[in-house]
Amino acid sequence: MPFDMDKEIVYSKTEVDRLIATAKDEAIEEAREIDRASMAKHNWDATIISMILGLIALSLFVDGLLRILGIIPPFMDLDVNILDDIVERVESDIMPYIQKYQRYLPGI
Repeated sequence: MPFDMDKEIVYSKTEVDRLIATAKDEAIEEAREIDRASMAKHNWDATIISMILGLIALSLFVDGLLRILGIIPPFMDLDVNILDDIVERVESDIMPYIQKYQRYLPGI
């Protein structure tokens, strides 16, 4: 009786193997495309997050540098300006030596 069955319903072993191989190849290609798209989205999201974090870190660094240099006024009365301290130290520690040995230093 198997020979009388409709060809649209019954497949031979080689036809089944061919259909499975085709479906497997299509599934693998679809999985690779999904993987590629998900990695591209992940890389884009990670890039944006890194840019935002980098910008925040850079802006905080510049803010601290400008506060140390005295260009931006102190925040909450925390004065971290070091330029005045450096000028005072140079005037008190180095200037006496420069004045003492001024005759040995040309151009001063």
